[in-house]
Amino acid sequence: MPKIATWGDLPPAIRQHLIDRMRDRSISIEDLNHLRLWIDSNPEVPEGNWYRDFGSFKICGAGMLPKTFLLRGQSAKGKAI
Repeated sequence: MPKIATWGDLPPAIRQHLIDRMRDRSISIEDLNHLRLWIDSNPEVPEGNWYRDFGSFKICGAGMLPKTFLLRGQSAKGKAI
């Protein structure tokens, strides 16, 4: 299983999309810190679509790349991790 990519390894277009979604969805610094701690743990992610629910938001990805953020209550596709 692949490991999730770190911020510096993301293509610029994906980084910008994630920044835009963080702002659009008003994800707090505290929530982003929970995300950072999870990414710092170097988690394995499935090859296909996946998501991780942090309670107040979800991060969704495909393989090693995180792709977007969803708000609580928005449905995600793929394997929950």
